[in-house]
Amino acid sequence: MKIKYPLLFGLILLKSTFVAVSQEQCVPIGMLCEYLNNPLGIDVLHPRLQWHLDDVREGAKQEAYRVFVSTDSVKLADKNYADCWDTGKKETEAMQLVYDGKQLIPFTKYFWKVEVWDKDGNKTTSDIANFETGMMEMKNWRGSWISDGRDMDYQPAPYFRKEFTVGKRIQSARAYIAVAGLYELYVNGQRIGDHRLDPMYTRFDRRNLYVTYDVTKLIQSGKNAIGVLLGNGWYNHQSIAVWDFHRAPWRNRPTFCMDLHIVYTDGTKEVICTDRDWRTKEGALLFNSIYTGEHYDARMELKGWNLPGYDDSEWRESSYRSIPSAHLVSQQLQPIRAVETYAAHRMTCLSDSIYVFDFGQNMSGVTSLRVSGQKGTVIYLKHGERLYPNGRVNTSNIDVYHRPIDNSDPFQTDIVTLKGEGQEEFMPKFNYKGFRYVEVTSSRPIKLNEQSLTAYFIHSDVPQVGFIQSSDTIINRLWRATNKAYLSNLMGYPTDCPQREKNGWTGDAHFAIETALYNYDGITVYEKWLADHRDEQQPNGVLPDIIPTGGWGYGTDNGLDWTSTIAIIPWNLYLFYGDLKPLTDCYDAIKKYVDYAERKSVGRLTDWGRGDWVPVKSHSSKELTSSTYFYVDAKILSETAKLLGKEDDYLYYSKLAEEIKQAINAKYLNYETGVYASGTQTELSVPLMWGVTPENMKRKVAHNLACKVKECGFHLDVGVLGAKALLNALSENGEAETAYRLAVQDTYPSWGNWVANGATTLLENWDLNATRDISDNHMMFGEIGGWLYKGLGGIYPDSKFPGFKHIILKPYIPKELKQFEATHNSPYGKIYSGWKQVGKKIKYKVIVPPNSTATLFLPDNVSDSNKRMELKSGTYSFDLNFIK
Repeated sequence: MKIKYPLLFGLILLKSTFVAVSQEQCVPIGMLCEYLNNPLGIDVLHPRLQWHLDDVREGAKQEAYRVFVSTDSVKLADKNYADCWDTGKKETEAMQLVYDGKQLIPFTKYFWKVEVWDKDGNKTTSDIANFETGMMEMKNWRGSWISDGRDMDYQPAPYFRKEFTVGKRIQSARAYIAVAGLYELYVNGQRIGDHRLDPMYTRFDRRNLYVTYDVTKLIQSGKNAIGVLLGNGWYNHQSIAVWDFHRAPWRNRPTFCMDLHIVYTDGTKEVICTDRDWRTKEGALLFNSIYTGEHYDARMELKGWNLPGYDDSEWRESSYRSIPSAHLVSQQLQPIRAVETYAAHRMTCLSDSIYVFDFGQNMSGVTSLRVSGQKGTVIYLKHGERLYPNGRVNTSNIDVYHRPIDNSDPFQTDIVTLKGEGQEEFMPKFNYKGFRYVEVTSSRPIKLNEQSLTAYFIHSDVPQVGFIQSSDTIINRLWRATNKAYLSNLMGYPTDCPQREKNGWTGDAHFAIETALYNYDGITVYEKWLADHRDEQQPNGVLPDIIPTGGWGYGTDNGLDWTSTIAIIPWNLYLFYGDLKPLTDCYDAIKKYVDYAERKSVGRLTDWGRGDWVPVKSHSSKELTSSTYFYVDAKILSETAKLLGKEDDYLYYSKLAEEIKQAINAKYLNYETGVYASGTQTELSVPLMWGVTPENMKRKVAHNLACKVKECGFHLDVGVLGAKALLNALSENGEAETAYRLAVQDTYPSWGNWVANGATTLLENWDLNATRDISDNHMMFGEIGGWLYKGLGGIYPDSKFPGFKHIILKPYIPKELKQFEATHNSPYGKIYSGWKQVGKKIKYKVIVPPNSTATLFLPDNVSDSNKRMELKSGTYSFDLNFIK
């Protein structure tokens, strides 16, 4: 197919053709409920259902759908039997809807499928998907909350067990477990599931999470045993650090509640639940801290403790505990898992009792030790990011906030005592660290080799949806390092670093939100974290700048530049997923926050916050940057009010946003010179990127910003606020070449300087020789990863048609970059923007997914300005030339 408007591109666009794979059918695929695949234990009364299309034909789209929901999968497949909901045929292109059928009941599996009518009116049907409800309401819990009766300072972890007998044939069995703390669950000696660090960290005195497991195949006829091991996690933080988590108002000895629902083939049911008759005892896990490490004495192992027939006569009765909070809900997000395994890149033997392992990659996670030694041998596994000149592990860059009262709780160090019975294995259960290197020292000589220690990269197991590949090694390494840093800092909530703090710093998260969503399908994690925001928000609207928090973070520095997460993150979820629910859920919280800022503002300006944290050298006006985020929040609030039909709020907050913008420009913009404040890179880029700069001044301000960058030899001179804005402000305002040259710079100060010097994750400081703020695995400068999709690939969501229903494509093709590919798997399917230079030609390719459209703007260096093309779904190829 010839392009519709070929003459718009003159001689530069030589030819363009549509490439299509022969396929006659449109098939609905990717069936999700609440963004999860066949989830267990959902609590929501009106779950979201969605799908997308497999259809590579030109102009592929959905003309209509019909959804069926049933409790009978066989009848649904054979006869479209829908005893719960039949939407009827809906003539719409929408591919997400909210369940609105018969009221869902607890502990029930529902099956659903969708019929779609394609662009030609032909009908096809999806496979059958399912979801299963959980407790739904608090009243459905049967178990009691129990603990071992020890106080919160007692260190050994509690083990619990319960035996029961099954005398009938089982149809199904589900375990529902809620824990304040962390846990591992066993049935008949087998650990259940592959999750790590469950349940996720919340404000425990306001909301607790439970997890559902299908244990049907593990329940046996006759005697059975359930075992539960509890860890402290963030609930009972015994290690002392400056963040005062040991003083959290919820802190207590770990506790749990569990119901095991068994359905027999004869239709009868039984519930095995927690009560005082569960037995408890301490064992080999002597100490566990999510912040520092675990101490394990293998001589004290309780062999067979989670198997039926174990002699627990010396165990104690459990104790009742009050419920931690009145809000107990299902944990419905991508879990934390051990996702990747790393063998040692190198092992150095410093003596017969000191070994250092290098895994070649900085990561969040744990290590597994395999070793033989004499009984009573004590082994220390010290994890760190750096080495001393003598080759030993140096933790001085990350242990600065640890405040131990003695030497019994070393930072990022596991302590193992051997039982002396052949090869032994140890892997911590309730802890993770940030590390590349591990130093193993022992009280007696041991023999280790490179296979003795294995590293596991642990993080929220979010599906990858974005990919970058190019001919430039700096770009490739930066993209990989950014993703490794992001994943290292995703543990059911976004963190700043996986070692020194593990805190949910709000600013770090919203600086990196576009990088996150271009690369990973993380909506479930962010929706959970936004609920944490609502739990933490004070009645007057104030938010802390670490979330969750045990109380730290409500000080004077928690300004809009950080805690604007409450508005920026749900807005970006709306842009990337086209889903209003996050904005709807957060609407009142955003409004309270903006109202609080308005009350505190003077002349529509705000002057509190953390400012442009960790700058290279120039310092920028905090009032300018803080007020810009005040504008952003008010603007998002007004747009959300419009989407939700709240007309009065829309009018009020639109006016407020405009007044903030005018106040900023009146005080800080020199209209004659086009310079904000003192003209730092941050002061020029922040208002430019965030839409504060008047339309008729954007090119002038952008030109000044580009000149500033060139004066620095195409180096940056910004902190975190400028790092978020700088590349975007340049790329989106006519200075794309400057942005590109800055992005691929490999000398100090730049992103590329880090990877050029061997970094495998992003750092906390531009200066490799800095003496503070020197974590080697930080995400606050992470915008570079998202910019690659925007500034080079040109892939942008359209706020008028969010979720990439309509795609804005504005690629930039530098002459120096011979090949580049950006892929993003959107809710509608694969978006691709890439090119390869072949001789003097540029072969540029675009993929627009089914049921979506795109507007393509070719860059100035290969086409006239303001020339564009409207593209339907399909695959397009262009032969281009550079303008000489």
